[in-house]
Amino acid sequence: MSQIRTTLVTGGNSGIGEALAKRLVQKGQRVVSVGLEKPGWTHDLLAAYCADLTDIEETRAIAQEICRDHAIDRLVHNAGIILPNLLQDAKPEDILTLAQLHLGAPMLLTQAAMEGMRARRFGRVVFVSSRAAMGAATRSAYSATKAGVHGMARTWALELAASGITVNVVAPGPILTDNFWGIIPKGSEQQERMARNVPVGRLGSREDVAHAIEFFLDERSDFVTGQVLYVCGGTSLVGLGPS
Repeated sequence: MSQIRTTLVTGGNSGIGEALAKRLVQKGQRVVSVGLEKPGWTHDLLAAYCADLTDIEETRAIAQEICRDHAIDRLVHNAGIILPNLLQDAKPEDILTLAQLHLGAPMLLTQAAMEGMRARRFGRVVFVSSRAAMGAATRSAYSATKAGVHGMARTWALELAASGITVNVVAPGPILTDNFWGIIPKGSEQQERMARNVPVGRLGSREDVAHAIEFFLDERSDFVTGQVLYVCGGTSLVGLGPS
């Protein structure tokens, strides 16, 4: 039986983060969720905090609070927003907002958790990135910061490997979440057309991504670090085509 670990999941109140949190507690693992809202469900193994991770000082404070109250063994940075715009409408401010959410927030959280991970000689850090890191129309700020995640994760993998801490990235393609439906109308012809453009013939589910994250979290995955796993139905090979 696996040792009971405590996993901090950002954005654990919805989407992929919620799916992962539920899978972990069902397996007897402790979960700490932090996001704009608390999850709409409770469990004895679930602790929940609210914070705006686009705010540096608020993130710094919640990171210290969480790591004071919990021995964080594993950290999954899943929280993210898209802020789509074609280039002519893109705003530099969006880059700053997404850089803090996708890069600054996990840096502060990992820094707070790192001392305990090093002391226990065990740690797992998993970023949820995106296939859009390879480029996607309307994704200037999003693609740039998600691509930055890949570089930062590889850097941390090198720095932390000797401490028993692995750092990896899961990069989903089109996944049926509220973020997706915020851009593509639910059940629309546009959604169906996008599904047909995916090589495997369907859009992804929250559980598809949660399953991949669990692989990197596993204690048996200690020889895998600095890697990017595309959970995208093959779209990293051919793109999505017109939506």
